[in-house]
Amino acid sequence: MAGNSQRRGAVKKTGKGNPTAGSGGRRRRGLEGKGPTPRAEDRPNHKKYKMVQAAEKRERAKPKRKSGDGGPEWVAGRNSVVELLRATVPVNAVYVVEGTERDERLREIFRLAAEQNVSMLEIGRPELDRLTGGAVHQGIAAKLDAYEYAHPDDLLAIAVERGEPALIVMLDGITDPRNLGAIVRSASGFGVHGVVIPERRAAQMTAAAWKTSAGAAARVRVARATNLTRQLKAYQEAGLMVVGLAADGDVELPSLDLADGPLVVVVGSEGKGLSRLVGETCDQLVSIPMSSDLESLNAGVATGVALYAISRLRA
Repeated sequence: MAGNSQRRGAVKKTGKGNPTAGSGGRRRRGLEGKGPTPRAEDRPNHKKYKMVQAAEKRERAKPKRKSGDGGPEWVAGRNSVVELLRATVPVNAVYVVEGTERDERLREIFRLAAEQNVSMLEIGRPELDRLTGGAVHQGIAAKLDAYEYAHPDDLLAIAVERGEPALIVMLDGITDPRNLGAIVRSASGFGVHGVVIPERRAAQMTAAAWKTSAGAAARVRVARATNLTRQLKAYQEAGLMVVGLAADGDVELPSLDLADGPLVVVVGSEGKGLSRLVGETCDQLVSIPMSSDLESLNAGVATGVALYAISRLRA
């Protein structure tokens, strides 16, 4: 109509100069859902969120117990610490809580630490609790530096320096550090130039291994290999023969013809024996003859028997 001041299709303006929100505009957006309600542990103002954050903070504050992977190992308790010092394990320092009552064991720890030039440090109880990860430390703990592993090639260099055919022990699947310590001890006694262990899923040179070795770990180098099969092939290329201990071996140990040359002796776990690839890589599988129906020997015992027999064959 001529008198109508509004043209058809014109947009009505609000006082703020914005288009009027119709039923499909702001109101509809305001009614839209905001998604699922966050879990309680994801809402900063909720009690459960604060509990989760506090737990994560405590976990980050705990010391990481590592050995051979860049960090120290902590051994807590009076009996444990005195056993370390009796076995002349290389302890970095002994930490004692201020005001701890001195009994016979503590006095022996002080004496052994002084004889071995081990530092004695006084510390507050809360701090020692933190360093030991809340362990029952009885007011005392020992700190061991991370073990410095050799490279597998270093073991060949040791044999060259001694002017002897290389003799190396490789461990496949040994997970008990006490077995590792016992094997290192046998290796020291029978002239082995070094022991090779896997980097992962295997026993490492912890305080337990040091103690069981009875000091031999200070005389025999332990090296780590990323891949045992690849390392065995590298040794073979360097001129070493590889024999694996196996209950169903092709040759009995006293008849081993390879004993007098450069040799790698591979020892598997008591339960599983050698892994498939390692067993296939060996030049020969050797068994230890036994008079009973015993299926297998402890890995540490089997290694000791094998090394004794090899040393006799080399003599």
